Amino acid sequence: MTYFLGVDIGTTSTKAIAFSPDGTIKGKGSQGYEIIVPHPTWAEQDPEALFNAVITSVRQAMDTGLSKQEITAVGFSTATHSLLPVDANNKPLSNIIIWADNRSVTQTERLKQEEIAHNLYLRTGSPIHPVSVVTKLMWLREKSPEIFHKAAKFISIKEYILYRFFQRYVVDYSIASATGLFNLKQLNWDAEALTIAGIKPEQLSQLVPTTHILRGMQTEYAEAMGLDPQTPVVIGANDGVLANLGVGAIAPGEFAITIGTSGAVRTVTPAPITDPQMRTFCYALTEKHWVIGGPTNNGGIVLRWLRDRFCHPEVEEAKRLGIDPYDVMIQAAMEIPAGAEGLICLPYLSGERAPYWNPKARGVFFGLNFNHTRSHTIRAAMEGIIFAVYSINVAIQEIAGTTGEIRASGGFARSHAWLQMMADAFGMVVAIPEVYEASGYGAAVLAMYAVGAIADLSEVQPTIKIRDRISPNPDLTRTYHQLFSRYQRLYRQLEAEF
Repeated sequence: MTYFLGVDIGTTSTKAIAFSPDGTIKGKGSQGYEIIVPHPTWAEQDPEALFNAVITSVRQAMDTGLSKQEITAVGFSTATHSLLPVDANNKPLSNIIIWADNRSVTQTERLKQEEIAHNLYLRTGSPIHPVSVVTKLMWLREKSPEIFHKAAKFISIKEYILYRFFQRYVVDYSIASATGLFNLKQLNWDAEALTIAGIKPEQLSQLVPTTHILRGMQTEYAEAMGLDPQTPVVIGANDGVLANLGVGAIAPGEFAITIGTSGAVRTVTPAPITDPQMRTFCYALTEKHWVIGGPTNNGGIVLRWLRDRFCHPEVEEAKRLGIDPYDVMIQAAMEIPAGAEGLICLPYLSGERAPYWNPKARGVFFGLNFNHTRSHTIRAAMEGIIFAVYSINVAIQEIAGTTGEIRASGGFARSHAWLQMMADAFGMVVAIPEVYEASGYGAAVLAMYAVGAIADLSEVQPTIKIRDRISPNPDLTRTYHQLFSRYQRLYRQLEAEF
């Protein structure tokens, strides 16, 4: 039997999962690591910790009974928007600055005010925001010049790990397309973006397709992981676009929506598309598959805040019953009618990315009265998170057309009540794929495609089992659409106050 290994380097852990060609999991491993916060709004990680996590998680997956001869290929999935400066000896000069870092707010606001900003976005498909590598580089040049000028290369998490494995600096179109430095039409580094960042093309890695294959891994690392050094390693793509592939949402009109700690909405188009209003991103999957969409900062993390700060009675009830506190909280919320009896939540506790790209946005509960209870705040927060995701969906529909079906994944997909709320708010059928670790599976599928084990990415679709489909309630859809209009007006009226 042959297997394909998907390695997903995420924000809190790296997972390695061995899949058979039909999507069955043979073995898996996982290794966590910390986010380092040396100053407020900063978010970093130790590159050595992430490198070791890849080694450990792959070794764990192989130790479940796999032999190196059974692994046909390895594919990589990685979080986007990371920045690591390395010196002429290929040594890191700092920790990795990750996507959650907001230190470049000042540089972002200045760049947004310049005339070049709109065309820069249209060429690169990457909204101007502190998440962008362009603004991170601007900050580094201005605030840490000793590191900036000592850097021989500016790379991402994946580039660092693959350099250690193969002694080559390569970056796939997908990771590159999330930097704000990559020209979508030319499939090359954008000259003006590099000038803004203050760097030269030779300080970046060689651009390659997401199907690019590397062979000849350093023997010590191959042995540490239990792999053959000549096993094909497919460079892969970013975790968002691979999640679409992993749930089978790659046909026109199919959306993938993920809500975990944060959230995202994505759909696939045959060519790159950008938004004149700069609300969405456009990232590469392959040269024939482009993923447009947007992330929200505020998913399950908002409910976690409510749980930890206000819902102690629900937590105690959950302990007594031996169940998850979120189950108690959601059950309480479902006893409140749609609309939370006039209470609206803007869930922007950590700023917001799509569609507003406003790091200064903040959370709001609007419309409180003496009749409202904790259950109302939970309901309003859940609806606010759904509205945040729906606002991204609206932007995508305006530039790419209507949708046919939502494929939902992430922690919220375990809650039927929350999925029903999404179906009602969107007015669309929500399908729940029976896929675990969608980005890891997407990486494995892309590896299958790269080595010729499948002829087309669409061959993933028969392997995706749908465990449930939830239809919307038309009456509630009308209610939610009215509430969404009010939600949008409220944000616009408060925008200048954030």
